[in-house]
Amino acid sequence: MALSALILLASCDTDEWLERQPKNRITDQQLWSDPGLILSMLSNYYDRIPVGAVFNSQAMAQLDDAMWSGHTDQNWLNDFQFGNDYGRYWDYRLIRDINLALENLDKLSPLAEEQKKQFNAELRFMRALVYFELVKRMGGVPIITEQLIYDGSGDATPLQRPRAKEAEVYDFIYDELQAIKDNFTMTADSKTRANKYVALALQSRAMLYAGSLAKYNNLMNAPVTLPGGEVGIPAGRANDYYQKSLAASKEIIESTKYSLSNDFYNLFMDKSSAEVIFAKDFSRSGEKLNFFTYDNVTRSLRTDIEGSSMVSPSLNLVESFEYLDGSEGTLRVKDANGNYIVYNKPEDIFANKDERLRATVIYPGSEFRGEEVDIQAGIAVWNGNGYELRTGGLGSQENGRTLTGLDGPINDAQFVSNTGFYLRKFVSEDPNAGIRPTLGENWWPVFRLGEIYLNAAEAAFELGNADAVNYINKVREAHGGFPANSLTSLTMEDIRHERRVELAFEDHRYWDLKRWRIADQVWNGSQNDPDAVVYGLYPYQIVRQGHPDDGKFIFERVRPVRFRQARFFRPANYYSSIGQGELDNNPLLKPNPFQ
Repeated sequence: MALSALILLASCDTDEWLERQPKNRITDQQLWSDPGLILSMLSNYYDRIPVGAVFNSQAMAQLDDAMWSGHTDQNWLNDFQFGNDYGRYWDYRLIRDINLALENLDKLSPLAEEQKKQFNAELRFMRALVYFELVKRMGGVPIITEQLIYDGSGDATPLQRPRAKEAEVYDFIYDELQAIKDNFTMTADSKTRANKYVALALQSRAMLYAGSLAKYNNLMNAPVTLPGGEVGIPAGRANDYYQKSLAASKEIIESTKYSLSNDFYNLFMDKSSAEVIFAKDFSRSGEKLNFFTYDNVTRSLRTDIEGSSMVSPSLNLVESFEYLDGSEGTLRVKDANGNYIVYNKPEDIFANKDERLRATVIYPGSEFRGEEVDIQAGIAVWNGNGYELRTGGLGSQENGRTLTGLDGPINDAQFVSNTGFYLRKFVSEDPNAGIRPTLGENWWPVFRLGEIYLNAAEAAFELGNADAVNYINKVREAHGGFPANSLTSLTMEDIRHERRVELAFEDHRYWDLKRWRIADQVWNGSQNDPDAVVYGLYPYQIVRQGHPDDGKFIFERVRPVRFRQARFFRPANYYSSIGQGELDNNPLLKPNPFQ
């Protein structure tokens, strides 16, 4: 056998044997010659972009109109103070990977020119999106568009780059999008890969941010700036940025490629929705799933010993949804004399509200998965002089009546609503979405037409364009159920209100308050300010034998015990601090204000 092996080896071409390609790795030549392998690499990069909260319940509880009702050992989310490093992002590893890919695509790929332009455009779009995520958190950052290669000399100074001005980063994003927007010839109809309209959607959003910063930062009593412009955009640039945002929004709207959905809840579930422009996808076949339904399904529908009800929407948000007659959305709990208003059914208090409320929040009397949710805090027993409010455990009864419903609410409890409301938006009707290991495969829309209309409205308003109110009305009519032209005039407060209700839990609220430079006013740390704390609404069924009100409902406003501290946002939080390691490694970096 040994002799045979030697003869066989001797008969082989020794050079060919030694030059065989290893089977456990892919060479550059193989990668850049194979569109399938390139697409696999792009998939990895798309997945690494920090777009939105992406079904992060903790982030929603911190940054939106809600509180944390999940694990008690994470109740720091209800005692939350924004640290100087909050929101910090500094992913130059991803930028390096994209820069390397762009260089190799140009130098090594034998693909047809059209295909190379497509991949080049996708990579540059992702890089522009990463720079947007950087600049909106950190201000101006170094703009790196090529590999930085260490020469081994022991001197790292050639690799160090200073921060660009904040305006220069926004200008870079705009210029990149203009250069690539017409090169997406192979993904025109994709909703999960970049195309022309995805690029325009990023332009719409990023330029609106830049315009807001140029205007509102300079209106502050003490604008947040650095002498070199690394933080702070000149006020004179505002209209230019607003024009660029409006131009992109109008091009998307006027293309008629997308349309506003008439089913607000399902646009986040239906992967054929004509409203969604770009989404981060999940699928069982792709073995990429999300825990969001598992974490936030109503308590009575949970299937595991843990999970459910992590995020409890606030009464503050619920009352932000107007009535369809245009009146303010404050719920009528008591009359002018301080007496409880009695409702035949718990859902009656929410009647004639903006239809986006029903699609965003599960409230008492709602149905979910074809069943009425069991939201009842307790009973209100008439004692001759007034109502005595009694509560019990989940699903408890007293004298044959429900005392506390299977879905609560219960004050100071985990895995059940503490506010009297549950999330509906992004929570799937599919029973399998809340079960391990199947979980959810609904997607996360990053850009959708509803936002683009609101971006157009805001940019047009800031430019004094009379079309602004029409953009707002289109959204109110399609999603909210309001009559056509429900608003006849527009104020900045109207715009801010519409963004709050339309984009709730889509990772816009925190960034909107920051770019308008009002986050320190809204989240001012005051325990008595209704904007800085979270409130709830608890329904009680009346027990009053022989009286017409027996079996009907009253409501009580509450401040949930688990929400401990008012949110406190300081001027220092308008930009995240740069990590000390980055500052030590690169002396050219200037720290952010207040750092």
